[in-house]
Amino acid sequence: MCLNKERFDEIMSEEIVSVKNVTKVLKKRKAINSMTFQVNEGDICGFIGPNGAGKTTLIRLLTGLISPSSGTLYLNKIDVTKNREEALKNLGAIVESPIFFEYLTGEKALLNLAMLNNDMNKEERKEKVKEVIKIVGLEGREKDKVKIYSLGMKQRLGIAQALLNNPKIIILDEPANGLDPLGMIELRKLILKLNKENNITFFISSHILDEIQKICNKLIIIKEGSLVWSGNTDELLSKVSETNKLEDIFVKLMTSN
Repeated sequence: MCLNKERFDEIMSEEIVSVKNVTKVLKKRKAINSMTFQVNEGDICGFIGPNGAGKTTLIRLLTGLISPSSGTLYLNKIDVTKNREEALKNLGAIVESPIFFEYLTGEKALLNLAMLNNDMNKEERKEKVKEVIKIVGLEGREKDKVKIYSLGMKQRLGIAQALLNNPKIIILDEPANGLDPLGMIELRKLILKLNKENNITFFISSHILDEIQKICNKLIIIKEGSLVWSGNTDELLSKVSETNKLEDIFVKLMTSN
């Protein structure tokens, strides 16, 4: 049972991420092969697949770092390839581990990043940084240098960074890597809080399937660049009667022909 199920009937059906017939050829190989799926506003979507399945490639496509060989990708109905700058205004992303200058305080690191937003003046940037620090639970530690932050605190600082532009969707790439159990619980609570209180849609790539099962109401599963499953988490779990563990179902999907 996923923790977000209570909200499942309430979330809006409006598509906020749309991938349509996307193919990406890298070194004469189809890293992504004619992939189509959508994520609705308010979803917490788990994005899973084995190493080499194409997860990083798709995230790079969604964030506009590379362009598709064919097909289209939309964020909040804006074509990422044709209008990348406008599309990314709706997006916050942490790809791999968040990187900050270790000698800066958490507050100063965020202030520097907030300067990239030309729509805010100096005072507005200060207020925004104060706001996101409170949201992610780093109040009282914002004057500490990043180098003494725990990995969990750095992850929260990374999410604070992603919140600076008031995103409608946040992409997290392996956010729980290296976190201890307490750090994973804190991260889970933060994602659920932001989803519930701010209606932020999450697209989360992770190998930690137990965590994905706990928080995600939707799953996108890929294998060798192709889509294997797109849909409601509970619907997938119900298809296998002998288990309700995502890990077991994932293994079956990956090993079946």
